[in-house]
Amino acid sequence: MGSPVCGFLKQNNIIFLRFFAILVLSCIPDGTNLCSNPSFDTPTIPPHSSSSSIPSSLKTLTLDGYFSFENLKHAAKDFGNICHYLPIAVLHPKSVSDISSTIKHILYMSSVTKLTVAARGRGHSLQGQAQAYQGVVINMESLDRPSMYIENGEVPYVDVSGSELWINILHETLKYGLSPKSWTDYLHLTVGGTLSNAGISGQAFRHGPQIDNVYQLEVVTGRGEVVTCSDKENADLFYGVLGGLGQFGIITRARISLGPAEKMVKWIRILYSEFSTFSNDQEHLISSNNSFDYIEGFVMINRTGLLNNWRSSFNPKDPIQASQFSSDGKILYCLEMVKYFNPEKIDVLNQDIEKLLSELNYIPSTLFLSEVSYVEFLDRVHLSEIKLRSKGLWEVPHPWLNLLIPKSRILDFAEGVFGNIVKDNNNGPILIYPVNKAKWNNRTSMVTPEEDIIYLVAFLSSALPGTDGLEHIMTQNQHILDFCAKAQLGAKQYLPHYHTQDEWQAHFGTQWETFVQRKSAYDPLAILAPGQRIFQKAISIT
Repeated sequence: MGSPVCGFLKQNNIIFLRFFAILVLSCIPDGTNLCSNPSFDTPTIPPHSSSSSIPSSLKTLTLDGYFSFENLKHAAKDFGNICHYLPIAVLHPKSVSDISSTIKHILYMSSVTKLTVAARGRGHSLQGQAQAYQGVVINMESLDRPSMYIENGEVPYVDVSGSELWINILHETLKYGLSPKSWTDYLHLTVGGTLSNAGISGQAFRHGPQIDNVYQLEVVTGRGEVVTCSDKENADLFYGVLGGLGQFGIITRARISLGPAEKMVKWIRILYSEFSTFSNDQEHLISSNNSFDYIEGFVMINRTGLLNNWRSSFNPKDPIQASQFSSDGKILYCLEMVKYFNPEKIDVLNQDIEKLLSELNYIPSTLFLSEVSYVEFLDRVHLSEIKLRSKGLWEVPHPWLNLLIPKSRILDFAEGVFGNIVKDNNNGPILIYPVNKAKWNNRTSMVTPEEDIIYLVAFLSSALPGTDGLEHIMTQNQHILDFCAKAQLGAKQYLPHYHTQDEWQAHFGTQWETFVQRKSAYDPLAILAPGQRIFQKAISIT
């Protein structure tokens, strides 16, 4: 069956013939699945027939940066450590024009090559999404980063490079008593990387994901054009790129909304033994006008000595009761909450927290509290990274599965998965928390279930040495996906990964036509982000 993109192009061929006549643009076939090799070796597959001329062609470009053509294995690896697609070259750009010139050159060469382009930030993709088999990987970390511009007036914002790390933005904006409003749990990621997906954490119930806290973008499209876009200027590209999985352009600059930043946080953990009580309390908190600033939950299956593990950084409100609590053999649900505050307002803060806690139905003996700095809390995962790196346990396979579940079916999901399909979480944490979509903008490319409240459920597994291993975790992930499909839960994948265009079309649902039209408009030859495996690179007719 012909690709929907082809039909769209036929209706608009006058516009697109100015650039190229499209021969074909369809789904990537299943023939070569480079992610299925459990040995994690870079597969050896014959290169394109014309690839021998490609390096010399790229060498003719006048750039501020440079290309490298040898020792490219780092560009065929990511945090997932499952997929390994070896590129033919890596661009180390110094300027945005380097990126633009490279894409335009590949467009010019498109009659003789299937060369594609992937932008790579810190390489935190899970399934090779920032890789380009026999293509060009753009090392965004090489891009010169102009100084951040911070506007601290009535509508504060920060202008930053798309290659900037969120942790650096945090430190710089705090000098003005400001910070971004919405975060991911891990801050050592690039702005362009998270904005191409969504950027979700425990603040999303209040401020929406990171893609809903952006005023303006600079983007290099699949045509090589450098375009400034916002809600009022080139709005279709603006909303397409946000959550667009890198399909329509490479984000090279962003203007991000800021808000007042406090100096400290009160960090609280409480436990539940019943999922319905746990989820009801979470939903109550995210719907309250005066609530916590951060709300997340996680699941603990077959864990022992849980409260003792917390004592290194949390203090029980009632030590005697806490010492009598036993977690052995139970499925427990932890609600984790944070209130930001300045030290001079600690009394008011404690009163607010007491009131909020009085409205909840947790196990009283499991109330644990801690006070840390604002930066220490937001950068908490990095501390774990340092410890894991020191033990050689960071660069292992991470077969993560992230799902968005509608509120109306979250009880069915919990009953079917926790304790049945997933019988422990020794391979990594299981996060689960609701967000209110009233705070989200439905014009972006981000796909969610069609309910006002949805749950993020994240199985953050690591295939550690001596554990059940990668195959077991991936089989478990597939069982979860099969359960969701059979039970017709209406779930959507976050950070999605599919092999066929039919699966992608089902993922996008009613947004698929818009997604295809945007692809045709901004990347008509499907040069960008081949690692997502949504569209296949087309060939132009000379």
